[in-house]
Amino acid sequence: MDKKYLKLNDIDAYKIAFSLSNYVWDLIVKWNQFNSDTVGKQFIRAVDSISANIAEGFGRYSKKDKIKFFRISFGSMYESLDWNEKAFKRKLISKSDYDYIFSELQKLPKLIHQLIKFTNSKLSE
Repeated sequence: MDKKYLKLNDIDAYKIAFSLSNYVWDLIVKWNQFNSDTVGKQFIRAVDSISANIAEGFGRYSKKDKIKFFRISFGSMYESLDWNEKAFKRKLISKSDYDYIFSELQKLPKLIHQLIKFTNSKLSE
C-alpha cells in the first residue's frame, strides 16, 4: 500500500489564506496611490504573510522550525484583522468586502492551532 504524503494544498488553513490573499489583492490593486501606499501595501503584506508562513513552515524539516512559522502566520492573521478594520473604518472597502474578509480570517485561528497540534503529535523532533 502506498503511503499518502501530505501536500501543501491539503492544508485547509493554507487554502483559505491563499485564496483570501488574492481576494484582498484584487480589492487593493484598484485603490489610489495614497491609500495603497499607506494602508494597502501593509494590508497585502499582512494577509500574504499568512499563507506564505504556512508554506514556509510546511517546507521546514524540524518540528520546532515548522511550528515557529505556523505561529508567525497566526500573528499575521491578527495583523490582517487590524488592517481590515482600518480599511473599513477609512471607507476603503465595502461592508460586504469587510464582512467576507473578517469571516475568512475568523476561520484561521482554529485551523492554524490544529496544524500546530498535528505537527506536535506527528513529529518527534
